[in-house]
Amino acid sequence: MRKLFLILFAMTMVVGTSLAEKSYTLVLDPGHGGKDPGAVGKFSQEKDLNLSLALAVGKLITEQYPDVNVVYTRSTDVFIPLQTRADIANKNNADLFISIHANASASKDAKGVETFILGTEKMEKNLDVAMRENAVMKLEADYKTTYQGFDPNSIDSYIMFELMQNSFMDQSLQFAEQVQKRFVGHLNRSDRGVQQASFWVLLKTACPSILFEMGFISNPEEERFLNQPASIAQMANALVNAFGAYTHKQAVRKEKLAIDTTRTAAVTAPEQTKEAPKKENKNEVKTWSEPDKNGNITYYALQICASRTLLSSDDPKLKGVTCEYRKLGDWYKYYAIVDTDRNKVVEKQKEIKKLFPDCWITKIEK
Repeated sequence: MRKLFLILFAMTMVVGTSLAEKSYTLVLDPGHGGKDPGAVGKFSQEKDLNLSLALAVGKLITEQYPDVNVVYTRSTDVFIPLQTRADIANKNNADLFISIHANASASKDAKGVETFILGTEKMEKNLDVAMRENAVMKLEADYKTTYQGFDPNSIDSYIMFELMQNSFMDQSLQFAEQVQKRFVGHLNRSDRGVQQASFWVLLKTACPSILFEMGFISNPEEERFLNQPASIAQMANALVNAFGAYTHKQAVRKEKLAIDTTRTAAVTAPEQTKEAPKKENKNEVKTWSEPDKNGNITYYALQICASRTLLSSDDPKLKGVTCEYRKLGDWYKYYAIVDTDRNKVVEKQKEIKKLFPDCWITKIEK
């Protein structure tokens, strides 16, 4: 990945890079489609706006960043289930996921752009938006089985999101802020800010991800703006500029995940080596293991749950599963398996799903 960043931001651009050489994958997700029109304005439908903008962004990315592999969840007017959209991102080992949407409101005066990341902060405020976007799953046959009984119209169903925070929240927030900055500062659009909401497609996507609302199709003025080819071009350029700024900051900063590397006394104090057996406390969950060699290593981890408090190994939430944890901000993230071989994690997931139906695989570099 770091080789990619050096290429992207060097003054020399390499043309004609083959797909096999591409080391960064961007997944563009035009919301809705086919039998699901999304929000409907006076003369246009959200699904068409979403697709137009996604294709314009993909074209610019391909031209400006030849080392980026662009993947679309849909490139035509077809219906794609929510879970399938996340599956496409995960199967392609996406590095960034952008779900593109247009907003709607009962008030015709509502306007502006806003960018969502997965989270439960002010859940009630954004619950109507989450319910509207998640409601598309009801168009699927036997959706309750596919989504493990999740009901997009039930407030109780959203409680699960509090225990399943995204491991990529920090990176998602950084990209979301870049998007808002470009649209508000460069295009003079009304700023509705970066928000948190409980979107299924973001929950199930194992990479930094956002859901971008380009404007309100329910606002006559904004609907006219969103349907102009020149506006689509401007918005596509703003998103691509945000992408460039985000990836550049990631490369320069070489951001390190906030991994809790707390050592037991036996590790940190050689003189206490004789007391080493005490670190085998059965009620202590091991912290995330450090790599055995220098350099950056890509890990794949199966996250089973998250907690604001440190859990003991016999805590009912862990259901007796042996795991490791790492601390990100205020959250302790728990993993049933950590390995550099993704296939091993995938195989383990089949077994763990019996206890944690909503467990998912995350990709982490350190």
